[in-house]
Amino acid sequence: MRADVIRRLLSRTRYGDAASGSPMARRLRRLSTSERREEARAFLDAFHDASGAGRNQRQARWAEVRRQIGRSGCYVHTPEELAYGARLAWRNTGRCIGRLYWESLDVVDCRHIADPDAMQAQILQHLKDAYGDGRIRSMISIFAPAGGKTLPAWIESPQIAQYACHQLEDGTILGDRQNIEATKIALSMGWTPPAAPGRFDLLPYLIRDRADRRHLCRLPEGAVPEVAIRHPQHAALQALGLKWYAVPLVSNMILTIGGVDYPCAPFNGFYMGTEIASRNFADARRYDLLADVARALDLPVDAPGPGLWRDTALTELNRAVLHSFKAAGVTMVDHHTASDQFMTFHAREQAQGRRVAADWRWIVPPQATPACEVFHLRMRNFHPVPNFYRDRGGDGLRLMPWYGDRYRSRVAITGHGSRCGPTA
Repeated sequence: MRADVIRRLLSRTRYGDAASGSPMARRLRRLSTSERREEARAFLDAFHDASGAGRNQRQARWAEVRRQIGRSGCYVHTPEELAYGARLAWRNTGRCIGRLYWESLDVVDCRHIADPDAMQAQILQHLKDAYGDGRIRSMISIFAPAGGKTLPAWIESPQIAQYACHQLEDGTILGDRQNIEATKIALSMGWTPPAAPGRFDLLPYLIRDRADRRHLCRLPEGAVPEVAIRHPQHAALQALGLKWYAVPLVSNMILTIGGVDYPCAPFNGFYMGTEIASRNFADARRYDLLADVARALDLPVDAPGPGLWRDTALTELNRAVLHSFKAAGVTMVDHHTASDQFMTFHAREQAQGRRVAADWRWIVPPQATPACEVFHLRMRNFHPVPNFYRDRGGDGLRLMPWYGDRYRSRVAITGHGSRCGPTA
């Protein structure tokens, strides 16, 4: 095929030229014009229902959105639509147990910020505002949307705060094993680790600009508050030198609202204790510290038997993490309280006539699972939009508007006809 023909074909795709080879371009959903209009209409209906807009206002806004999509293939959200859409995306996220307070999400409109240096400044401000005095605020900073033939700048790192994984000369692995590749990239880009590498060395994060060039973003001293882990009764645990950062600022999820994708929308909530104790510290592919914790607690790690020392070590490690965050005045929720909060959220949503999208594998805590009420709840994740997704070939493929009972017949709703829709 002739080169000029190839160039013309590329120019007709959503992302041509340099952007076509970007990792982000390969992750974003590719919607047809009719699909984009359907998602836009469904979202605007939900927004206008929530805001109590009148018929004339609804019709005028829909006409404007149709014209924008017809001219450019996309449209621009108002600040009010953006804020409501972000909160709705949180409410619809099937993997999140902490959605009870979805309406309280603080939304920062950063669509005017495109320069990587300015993005770094906003990230630091986000961390500061989210942490506050230790009472963590749920926040999201939304940068420019994807549209046209170019991509906006976006954050490549999964989280803003991550700990390095050092491979020492004697073969020892020191740090967070899931970040071994991220550590290699940071080193290749000029990051200098501490002279004496440790288990909890904060990595810089990566921004890709509009030309798809990587920028290494170093976190200033004190920008990421951390909590030292101590047990209220076993002082030996403190000798392990464990700690964790206070604000989990997730930065590699794509926010989609009404057919418009935002590749850079870092957001945070606050930690549930098991995320740190039962997963980050205990998983074999993370810190794999369970045996070290058990020995610090004088548990019989090497004794023959069923190995129930693991259960005790996990419980005491959770106790230590919860105690430490509380002593430091930093917001954290335990898994039993989180389960109760989700059940409250579930009941409120059902009272509003809305079904709850939920992924059982993510909602049920990894500790004392049968003792949490969510363990016994039937769930189905039907991936409604607005929402967050990682990749168009995975969870992005399942996203679609969810109309609930709006277009179901009265017979189907009352259960006297054929059954349709999710069961939870």
